[in-house]
Amino acid sequence: MTTFYDIPADLLVPALAVRLEGNSSITEPEWAEYVKTGVHKERPPTQKNWWYLRNAAILRKVGRMGPIGVNHLSQEFGGSKDRGAAPNRAAAGSRHIIRTSLQQMEDAGLITSRLNAAGTVNRGRVLTAAGHKLLDEVAHEVHPQALEQYPGLDKY
Repeated sequence: MTTFYDIPADLLVPALAVRLEGNSSITEPEWAEYVKTGVHKERPPTQKNWWYLRNAAILRKVGRMGPIGVNHLSQEFGGSKDRGAAPNRAAAGSRHIIRTSLQQMEDAGLITSRLNAAGTVNRGRVLTAAGHKLLDEVAHEVHPQALEQYPGLDKY
């Protein structure tokens, strides 16, 4: 069976975003219309479903790189900040957006926090069985489209 590791992100993330829109635990906050996604951006996102696309991308990254924390995810979603005449520097993405997304996905049962042995320190977020199942189901649905666009994927 096809797993989410086998499907390119440009096909998996939009299909996963459609599935996340149907989940009642994941809703777009009221401030999402006005917020920038990082200090390196000048304007808010223009896509109507950007919240669900970001949630889908975060879920995929947690699955591939987990256990992973908010700070590392914000660096993944960052970019280069234009500093005028000075050279550009790396800037992190919005931690508030990522933290809110992770909390909503925890409420939906797709990810969970990984604690140390004493149960006092959060070591990052990992996929639950339900989150892994959702990613694999969407990957299996998108697999025929992936074969059309990327013929070399037939060996997976």
